[in-house]
Amino acid sequence: MMDHNELCCVFDTSQYTGAPDTAPCPNVLSVPLLIQKVDELCGEGREREARDLLESSLAQVRAHQDWRSELTVLSELLGQYRRTGEADKGLRTVGEALELTRVHHMGRTVSGATVLLNAATTLKAFGHAKESIPIFTHVARVYADNLDPSDYRFAGLYNNMALSYDDVGDAASAERFFKEALKVIEKTERPENDSAVTWCNLAEMYGRRDLEDERIGDCLEKAWECLNAPGLKHDGYHAFTISKCAPTFDYYGYFLYANELRKRSEEIYAGT
Repeated sequence: MMDHNELCCVFDTSQYTGAPDTAPCPNVLSVPLLIQKVDELCGEGREREARDLLESSLAQVRAHQDWRSELTVLSELLGQYRRTGEADKGLRTVGEALELTRVHHMGRTVSGATVLLNAATTLKAFGHAKESIPIFTHVARVYADNLDPSDYRFAGLYNNMALSYDDVGDAASAERFFKEALKVIEKTERPENDSAVTWCNLAEMYGRRDLEDERIGDCLEKAWECLNAPGLKHDGYHAFTISKCAPTFDYYGYFLYANELRKRSEEIYAGT
């Protein structure tokens, strides 16, 4: 098993090629039902309960050597550890997910690449943006070979690539990928939440370089429009979106917007 303390994120593309493992393995877990339950818990703001459920499920599938379910649970856990801010667990799980993907030759499949995307996103979230970029690049190649360019999975890829490039100081690449993400998001049926997050990300990118950049205000106004779009459902995902956007509004002095959003989020979690 890779040790994240020795930079488990050293990514050798050649180790993630070859035909995927098609050998049968036990199927001891209903993954769709698990993900549904996790989504319900997160929608109610019960993040740590969702994490505990995933951790117990991981132990279950490992006990039965159900590696396919294990890969999915690891990927879900990566997102959960980002939500709960548990860096040690998150980085350890990155190593486990990379290793399982490599051992079973899943690196050139869409499902395997999506696990790698989650791993790279977690690396970035916990301070390893530089090491995440080769993984994102690999995922981009796999997606390009297998998915339609308008597939929504590209939006998450581009957004997270942009964040990593911003962290390493490559503003041109960051801006390009944020805008590519918006192109994909805006073609979806309900783009508002994810568009708002991307506009806030762009505002922060501009602000890190020049607090007087007029594009900051333009981006935040577009984010606000998205968050107040007619018919937008005020559900758990909207509350999670608010948790990402409200600090940006606060930081750049849009206090009324931020306060209104937080009040809305509290009402969502209170069920009112």
